[in-house]
Amino acid sequence: MRQVHAGERVDGGVYVDIADATIWHFTAGESYGPPMVLLHGLFASASTWGTQIPAFLDAGQQVFVPERPGHGHSPDLPGEFHLDRIVARTIVYLETVVRRPANLVGWADGGTVALLVARDRPDLVHRLVFVGGYLNRAGRMADEFISRVSRRDPVTMDYLRIYYDTTSPDGPEHFETVFDKAVRMLAAEPECEVSEFTHVEVPTLVVVGDRGLVRLEHALELSRTLPAARLAVIPGTHILPVESPELFNPLVLSFLAADPPSVWEFG
Repeated sequence: MRQVHAGERVDGGVYVDIADATIWHFTAGESYGPPMVLLHGLFASASTWGTQIPAFLDAGQQVFVPERPGHGHSPDLPGEFHLDRIVARTIVYLETVVRRPANLVGWADGGTVALLVARDRPDLVHRLVFVGGYLNRAGRMADEFISRVSRRDPVTMDYLRIYYDTTSPDGPEHFETVFDKAVRMLAAEPECEVSEFTHVEVPTLVVVGDRGLVRLEHALELSRTLPAARLAVIPGTHILPVESPELFNPLVLSFLAADPPSVWEFG
């Protein structure tokens, strides 16, 4: 285990103190408009956004990419992974590091985190992109990856272990602790009702793959519940940002640049 300290620079990013945690984050780009904050999900890290960050920077975005405790370069904390704790830290990150309303782009349960932030602190969110996320188990289809991690498939564990072992300051011996915490969270959370978000007025783009983990009916229900939401269905699976960046990246950038009118007028 290696101790980390706020201000320490590693692999192009820097450690910052956030509430009860010291986390690693990457930031780059010029501040011409609302910043973009990319939120990864379970078993992921900043590297998850590897096919987005260069494209978003080239488009003139200022990008912030934090890593949760126990993921990527960020050391783990005692206790279980819970969405409410992740949301609370994300709010502090937005308040103390980003320091102005941001465009949140969340993938998987990172999307759920973004939506919960928008529900609880709409003043911190300019626009929101909800990618491949679900709000409860009814919104999730059976998935081979989830099945593999739940039964601790050795091949899957070895695949996830490779990146963890090379980046985590907690050392290779801590991998199974983090893995088990992630599996327990995956089994229990999120468990929210779609109706909880009726009053979230942040402009939102719900993005889902037509062959992904999320039930299309669930994505449609969410997009109809959110007052200022639109739904985009892209050919592909749960890993849309990786497998189809040529479709995903322009879609996100165009949504953040300008909303179409809510009512079309002719004549």
